[in-house]
Amino acid sequence: MLFPTLAFGVFFLFVYFTTWSLDRENGRRKLFLLLASWFFYAQWDWRFVGLLILSAVLNWAIAALIARKMERDGVEAKRGWLVGLGVAVNLLILGFFKYYGFFVEQAGDLLAQFGWERDLPLLEIVLPVGISFFTFQGISYVVDVHRGKTPPAKSLLDVMLLMSFFPHLVAGPIVRASDLLPQFERSPRLTREMATHGLLLICWGLFKKTVIASELSVNLVDPVFFDPSAHSGIDIAAAVYGYAVQIYCDFSAYSDMAIGIAALLGYSFPRNFDQPYRASSMQDFWRRWHISLSSWLRDYLYVPLGGGRKGLIRSCLNVFITMLLGGLWHGAAWTFLAWGALHGGVQVVERLGRSVFGDRKMMPTAVGVLITFHIVCLGWILFRAETFDLAMGMLAGLGRIGPVTMLTPLLLVLIMGGLAMHWLPPRAVEGVAERLKAAPSITLGVLVGIAILLVEAVRPEGVAPFIYFQF
Repeated sequence: MLFPTLAFGVFFLFVYFTTWSLDRENGRRKLFLLLASWFFYAQWDWRFVGLLILSAVLNWAIAALIARKMERDGVEAKRGWLVGLGVAVNLLILGFFKYYGFFVEQAGDLLAQFGWERDLPLLEIVLPVGISFFTFQGISYVVDVHRGKTPPAKSLLDVMLLMSFFPHLVAGPIVRASDLLPQFERSPRLTREMATHGLLLICWGLFKKTVIASELSVNLVDPVFFDPSAHSGIDIAAAVYGYAVQIYCDFSAYSDMAIGIAALLGYSFPRNFDQPYRASSMQDFWRRWHISLSSWLRDYLYVPLGGGRKGLIRSCLNVFITMLLGGLWHGAAWTFLAWGALHGGVQVVERLGRSVFGDRKMMPTAVGVLITFHIVCLGWILFRAETFDLAMGMLAGLGRIGPVTMLTPLLLVLIMGGLAMHWLPPRAVEGVAERLKAAPSITLGVLVGIAILLVEAVRPEGVAPFIYFQF
């Protein structure tokens, strides 16, 4: 059940009206939202609803034990084994479903290199949609209770809803317990500002996903990446730039719609993108791209490794390890590891440069933006290509002379428009929402209806799954 479909529209309208009919019954409201979230997730595979429940129960129980031990034994309990157990349980769930097959295959290949061929047990494991997101939320909840940054949830229901809430369940943003649990403890209120902002974000997300991302995917990116040897250098370059726009519009659209849907239900999610292609360094890029993941990696991986507290060399090593594991988080493939290594390696170079030049600017901002964008595009080739051979084929084909068969004027306009979005005034949607919040309800409804009809009229046939569903 995808966001930009009629089925989801019917589902959400039912959830919306039922939720607000339970306005004075917060416990019943949360129970209804939990059941609705399980129904939403069951549309992909009902068997994995049990995994959601198991994961929530384990995280709730471990966090409750940590809080009880800290209350009984004091600060000394903070170094107990329980938090390690909580992290290990979440990583075990993630590792089994996402990485088991990859590591078994690599182990088999390694043994074969030494002449020790073995038939290792290779299971056909279905990857649950959104598993990386809800396991990371479980880890952050357990660790934050351990650190004293958030109190344990008052009920198992709240933890289950935290990890299963359908707007963010399958592709983020990664909403931390400290952000969402306090909202669950009180009855939400839907203000005019929240409603206006939410509706505009949903419309904006629909446009980015169904018009820009889908058109670029079907008519440019997918055909070129499937067989780069059949295309000219111009078409390959257009596909690389097109994918940069596609993945931004696709993923940021999901985040926009998730934030907007949550707002219409009375809840606030954190911002997940901030014009990433105007970043002037790789570090700046990760402050703007998938903010909920980059901040998670910083707080729960980079900082525990030592962060920047143990000198320049250790700081460089820590950031490289963080980005390498961030690449592995995206998928069990060497191409994702190479993508993470590229991002980590460039950040190491940037840190070494800052250690030499200090606060002095090493280059004009515009040059930094141009260089950073093209390094990111180089990374997107590794990210999108299914194999290293295809990635090398894309790079080798950039200099190939031949007819331009894929790049059309419409696709060029979509690529340029997708990049131009990054130079709009910051928080442009919020600015429009501020101007419209005083408009009569009927006027706002008409404007939203017209926007949805226009998107429906110009979008291509069908809706492809969101890119980040596979992670």
